[in-house]
Amino acid sequence: MRLPNKITPFKESALSKFPIILSKLKDSDMPVLQLFYAVKDDVDNIADYLEVLDCLYALKEIEINKETEVLHYVK
Repeated sequence: MRLPNKITPFKESALSKFPIILSKLKDSDMPVLQLFYAVKDDVDNIADYLEVLDCLYALKEIEINKETEVLHYVK
């Protein structure tokens, strides 16, 4: 996970992408690929996108419905 430090500015870190992804999921639940297309201008690449999703899932901010494969904002 890219955290902000002397070399990596906050804007390029994974933490800066949390609000972008969560704001999209607050409006409505989305499949993983549809969410990626909605935020692809703000996320550098798919690897960074998946890293942010992993972090949000570990922090229990998002859930995934395994049957429908849709992401849901928990709070």
